[in-house]
Amino acid sequence: MKSNKITYLIFGSTLIIVLLNLVSLIFPTLLISITIGSQSRTNPFEVGAWLVPLVSVNIFILFFGFMYYKGILPKKIKNSFHFILDFEVSKKVSLIIFTIIIGGYIIFTANELTLNELDVFKDWIYIQKVLDNYPHNVNEEGFEELQILYVKNFLLFSSQEVFQNVKVIPFFASILLISLTYFFTVKISNKRFSGLVSMIILIQSNTFLRYDTSATFSNFWSLFYVLSLCLIYKKWTLSPLLFIASIFSKPLTLLFLPMTFLITLRSRLPSKTIVGILISYVLIIVVMLAILFLNVESGYSKNLTNFNYSDFWSSFSAWAFQLRIDGLVLLFLLPLTVGLFLKSRQGHRGSESILILLGGILLSAPLLAAFTEFNIQPYRWIPLITFFAIGVGTLLSKFSVERSED
Repeated sequence: MKSNKITYLIFGSTLIIVLLNLVSLIFPTLLISITIGSQSRTNPFEVGAWLVPLVSVNIFILFFGFMYYKGILPKKIKNSFHFILDFEVSKKVSLIIFTIIIGGYIIFTANELTLNELDVFKDWIYIQKVLDNYPHNVNEEGFEELQILYVKNFLLFSSQEVFQNVKVIPFFASILLISLTYFFTVKISNKRFSGLVSMIILIQSNTFLRYDTSATFSNFWSLFYVLSLCLIYKKWTLSPLLFIASIFSKPLTLLFLPMTFLITLRSRLPSKTIVGILISYVLIIVVMLAILFLNVESGYSKNLTNFNYSDFWSSFSAWAFQLRIDGLVLLFLLPLTVGLFLKSRQGHRGSESILILLGGILLSAPLLAAFTEFNIQPYRWIPLITFFAIGVGTLLSKFSVERSED
């Protein structure tokens, strides 16, 4: 009974966060107008372009779901739905399709390695200056935040030195992230077909494809964080190390720490393992806070005692604009949230974990804006897109109750 209450609490929290973001999709200026107050000259209830498709898609899915659970769907449609849920591919077929997807992605993306980074991302000029002085620091104001990205800077420098192309290792990291999406989905869904679906959803994302070969906004942090979660179930002693690597690729990952805690506590791992994981991560908190917030005069350490409510609420409007080319995420995030909740009620802890991750990542952007001076950039949503893809695959999971994670 207690476990069910926690599941409802997780779902309720994630649902509220999702709905706040969807409000900005329907009324783009509503939250901004409320925070600005009388200074706003815009109509807070001016509807956005996504109103009709969002409402239409969600009403259709709600109606379809109601008919399914009431057992009044036409037999052919119901059988087709069951066929998809029960469909599975063999290991051999899965390996072939996996190879085709990765190979096709590499073939169609490799040409981006020849593009000049500065022509695509103007912020590259700052990263380039850090790498030109590597491993020494740039003794100029404004470079503190970049110089503490020890892991990212090392990997970019290695890419430049080894391959004579700074984009190669970031591209390789994106390939690994796609592959990891497959294995993570298979792990929590016990279904290879689900993993393949998740891969396709990730690589169809315009946001992911925009940054997949970028050295300026590399996917190192996303890769290391997802890998740290996977290792909780496989080799938990390595999980904190990958989390550290993620932080020193982008300190924003620190905001993901509560999600890691909650996922660990809600797992079916042995009690000793859970205690070991939590203790190791607590030590990480102490070390990271000391390095990032106490010893560094940077944007990460400025105004951390101040919470800007205006920036917090207005930041819920950021994703509607930044993910406007990723309609799949915008339109199906709410149905996915409800679907994962229904799946978690059947005892599927993997679904619950994805709920935690979706809600936490959506909340991390407003928190970042409220506590720091940083703006929310589109590449910060790549973890959201990744877990959205994994979540869709999870809905196709074959088993109602998750297998043991020992």
